[in-house]
Amino acid sequence: MTVPLIQFVNIKKNFETQEVLKGVHLSIYGGKITTIIGKSGTGKSVLLKHMIGLIKPDSGQILINGEPIHLLSHEKIKVFQKELSYMFQDNALFDSMTIYENIALPLSEKRYYPKNRIKDKVMYQMRELGLLGSEEKFPAQLSGGMKKRVALARALVTDPKIILFDEPTTGLDPIRKKNVHTMIKEYQEKFEFTAVIVSHDIPDIFNISQRIAMLDEGIIKFEGSKENVLNSHSTIVNAFIRGEEA
Repeated sequence: MTVPLIQFVNIKKNFETQEVLKGVHLSIYGGKITTIIGKSGTGKSVLLKHMIGLIKPDSGQILINGEPIHLLSHEKIKVFQKELSYMFQDNALFDSMTIYENIALPLSEKRYYPKNRIKDKVMYQMRELGLLGSEEKFPAQLSGGMKKRVALARALVTDPKIILFDEPTTGLDPIRKKNVHTMIKEYQEKFEFTAVIVSHDIPDIFNISQRIAMLDEGIIKFEGSKENVLNSHSTIVNAFIRGEEA
């Protein structure tokens, strides 16, 4: 059986008196798009932040390629973190920086890329995402859909093996939501990265996902293929999907 790229084993997390994660078991497989669904405030974004190390669990284990992360060497953890990229819910673009500078930021921060190499990589992503001509513009001059493309270009510029998307279509109209989903799917197929998406776009998000996990009341209530979720006999899963569609 394939070993999960990232695996959560009985992960628990409290914030003061609030118990957010109550024993999460979840497997993320390499080269696939996994979408985490669930009601607002159930801890989906908290789950993502555990994956990139922004939050540490109170108990339980996170495994990377079958190895407990706390047993990995410092070098192995650094390699894993370099392979990871994150697309924030609100895009997290810097208003005082040009579009070119925003996309180049992850490369500029690392300081081991020469300027001409940075330019090549940034311009390649801008060309691929239809952003050429906006290099000297600022985020405030772009539409919501264009800002999403800039955020995606910045996420892709480091050639990551894993990209985490925290509600990537927030604030977009249905047409632009579909465009963002199409972009994610096309680039995932092209570059074969592993994608983990937190989304409320039910049932549209199922069209690009190979695996679905439903987080509810601090635990994963369902995990499986999109066919499994659509054919599920779970009352909780069906009620959630019907409620979102309604």
